[in-house]
Amino acid sequence: MNNLTAITTPHYSLSSDSACKRQKHRHHNRLDAPEDHHQPLLPGLPDHIAQLCLSLVPPSTLYSVCRSWRRLIYSPSFPPFLSLYAIFSSTEIQSDLSNPIQFSSFDPISCKWLPIPNPPPEPPIRLLLRHPSFISRYLPIQSVVVSGKLVLLAATAGEFLPALSKPLIFDPLSQKWAHGPPISAPRRWCAAGTSRGVVYVASGIGAHYDNDVARSVEKWNFDVQQDRLQNQRRWRWEKMAKLRDAKFSREAIDAVGWKGKLCMVNVKGVAAKEGIIYDVERDTWEEMPEGMLAGWRGPAAAMEEETIYMVDESKGWLKKYDHVKDTWVEVVKNEMLKGAQQVVAAGGKVCVLCADCVGIAVVDVAARLRREFGRWRFHLGLKQWAFTSCLDCVVPMSNPRLMLFGFRGSC
Repeated sequence: MNNLTAITTPHYSLSSDSACKRQKHRHHNRLDAPEDHHQPLLPGLPDHIAQLCLSLVPPSTLYSVCRSWRRLIYSPSFPPFLSLYAIFSSTEIQSDLSNPIQFSSFDPISCKWLPIPNPPPEPPIRLLLRHPSFISRYLPIQSVVVSGKLVLLAATAGEFLPALSKPLIFDPLSQKWAHGPPISAPRRWCAAGTSRGVVYVASGIGAHYDNDVARSVEKWNFDVQQDRLQNQRRWRWEKMAKLRDAKFSREAIDAVGWKGKLCMVNVKGVAAKEGIIYDVERDTWEEMPEGMLAGWRGPAAAMEEETIYMVDESKGWLKKYDHVKDTWVEVVKNEMLKGAQQVVAAGGKVCVLCADCVGIAVVDVAARLRREFGRWRFHLGLKQWAFTSCLDCVVPMSNPRLMLFGFRGSC
């Protein structure tokens, strides 16, 4: 999410950027009993033709039919599907200040949370989520999703120092972590976002408050990482036009990528705030439109960088921004959305981390006429949500345990 990309605030974060492709879980390829002989996917058709036919069927439907089709879903030849990523953590504060955390992904086909590998042990990284000095506050872990990868950008380590000197990149397909280029000034409590395959960080606090860091803006062209051996000089952070002041270093902030721009406000919730917009093409800052700023009253995310969705956390309204009229249009209202902590949007659905991290509400904004609404509940022996990041989530609501009102969606 931002602690799972994103929500940059207490204990979670949702990241709403480009979609992160669902990894192929190896354990799904191993069935309970070995196959003694090959069985065709569709009798009378070669497998490569059958795969083309079956790829048009929702994975949730294939999953429940037979083992061979279930194997196909998790094979490299099947189209990737979307998934939600999160970090779970116990609410207990450890004496050594190191809360155990677990990176997980929600498999929308089997409706299960599955662990993913922890980041590499070298260099050692300790991500601090709780501290005895801030009993009621969670420390954010900020992440974004770009080019199908989850990228951890900023977090807090012991003694309130920046935890990451360089980004950590998780590839869902290989299920491996890698390091990005070192950032010139490691920071926490910054603004983080992506636009058109480029990662941006702005403002924040380093080991100590520094006005230059609090006004700084850096970008990293993530897309060249595929050819980084040939592009060592380009695979780095570049300094961009500075912020006019240091007012965006007060807390973790989501920089929402929208139509080639990054939109951000400096205070969460319904309090009075300032808003600013960064034009990524012109490398310039501009004032946020009056209507956008006035109605920005909670966590927000953009769907494919085209439409911004925001939850008015005091009233429980999910709204979308109409840039032509400079106003926020009501989409749906529900009590579950009051106190929303974080939002991510992808695949026609908006996922909302509910108040006190008790669950995730899912709104199918693509089904405008039906106004479908759903909620996830999960009980994994972990006492609380800690961090949430969405890598383009498509959420199946066919499992009754995950529904609140009979919301149904296809994978």
